[in-house]
Amino acid sequence: MGLLEDLYRSVIEAHKDQAAELTRKALEKFDPQEILNKALKPAMDVVGEEYERGIRYIPEMLLSADAMKKAMEELSPLLTESGVEPEGVVIIGTVEGDFHDIGENLVSMMLEGGGFKVHSLGVDVTAESFIEAVEREKPNILAMSALLTSTMTCMPKVIEGLENSGLRDHVKVMIGGAPVTQDYATKIGADGYGKDAAAAVRVARKLLKKLSK
Repeated sequence: MGLLEDLYRSVIEAHKDQAAELTRKALEKFDPQEILNKALKPAMDVVGEEYERGIRYIPEMLLSADAMKKAMEELSPLLTESGVEPEGVVIIGTVEGDFHDIGENLVSMMLEGGGFKVHSLGVDVTAESFIEAVEREKPNILAMSALLTSTMTCMPKVIEGLENSGLRDHVKVMIGGAPVTQDYATKIGADGYGKDAAAAVRVARKLLKKLSK
């Protein structure tokens, strides 16, 4: 197998130290964007697909995402230096009153693995903080997570705040979390719903295409 194939396998098989080492070696021979597009992105796509098919579970996804993160630590500075633009910019956070971060962390890592630049606001994020972050970072997508039914009600407040601030037309809103459904996303005026971390990457890519039209 070639170097890029080895790197691809190291991420899928969650060998984080090997992934970092192979990325360093690959940078001696390949362009940073080529490494991202031919090894790292495809590897995380496989991880997501395996999760959706029930072959892989959340702990295994986290391990592969960690391997991807180690590879990206080597790659990201060079991607920035070479002027390579991310697929899109995402602000993500868990809504006010909710302190669960496992799902939000996993979605963040999967999005980064998919080529997005991600700004994580963490947990217990107020509507005002989401809106301030959108004003500051000018993302393509705002992603909100909730694990509790009682905190889901914060999501429409954020969307209303974006509308009142004149920002709604400039950002797509994606929501997810255990109690969240597509029906709820439609009801509150969100643009997308990701039922899990793998789906979130696909939804984000679809929303980007809509923004570019």
